[in-house]
Amino acid sequence: MNTILEAQKINKYFTDPVNYHVLKDISFSIYKSEFVSIMGKSGCGKSTLLYILSTMDTDYTGKLFLNEQLITDQNPDHLAFLRNKHIGFVFQFHYLLSEFSVLENVMLPAKKLGEKSFINIEKDAKQKLGILGVDHLINKKASMISGGEKQRVAIARALINNPLLLMGDEPTGNLDKQNSEIVLSIFNQIRSELGLSLLIVTHDKDFADQTDRIITMQDGKIIS
Repeated sequence: MNTILEAQKINKYFTDPVNYHVLKDISFSIYKSEFVSIMGKSGCGKSTLLYILSTMDTDYTGKLFLNEQLITDQNPDHLAFLRNKHIGFVFQFHYLLSEFSVLENVMLPAKKLGEKSFINIEKDAKQKLGILGVDHLINKKASMISGGEKQRVAIARALINNPLLLMGDEPTGNLDKQNSEIVLSIFNQIRSELGLSLLIVTHDKDFADQTDRIITMQDGKIIS
C-alpha cells in the first residue's frame, strides 16, 4: 500500500514565553486514498501538527516523509514547491481573493507552480469547478457568492495541481449542517474519483465518524 504521508517521532517545542512541549513523539502514516480525521480538545496540538505535516512549520524534531521521500530539513524553496504541487489545503475560512473571479481564484496555485500553459490551467480550473458543481459561477466575483459556494471554490482551488493529499483545518467549522454534509460528500467523491488521500482536523464528531480512521490527540500526544 502506497504511503502518502508518514510522521516519525515528531516533537515540537515552544520557547516563548516559556518552554512548552507541544507535540510529543507523534508517529503515524496515511495511505493512498485514505480519509483520516484528527480530533481532540482545543489546545491539544492538532493545528500545530497540521502546520508541520503541511511543511509550513519546519521547526520540529523527528522525520517527515511525503510520498515516501524524506522532506525534513529540505530547503524552504523546495518545500514550497512540494507543498504547492502535492498538498492541497482547505481551511475554516476560505481565503478567496474577493476582487478576483471564481475562475481566477482557482487558477492561482497552478499559475504559481508554472508547470502548465494558461489555456490548460483554465481548462483544469473549469473541470475542477464542474466536479464541485459550481462551474456556473466562474465569472462571478468571489465576494458575490454564498458561504457554502465559497468553500466549494476553495476546495476546487486546493485540487487544481492534482495533489496527492488534501489537508483541512476545520473545513466545516464555519458551515451549517447542510453545507457540512455537502462538503463531506464532496470529500468522499474526490477521494473515489481522483484517488486522493485526505487528512482533516475537525471538532465535528459526526463528520469524523464518517471518515476511515480517527486519530485522537490529547496534551500533544496521539492517544488512539
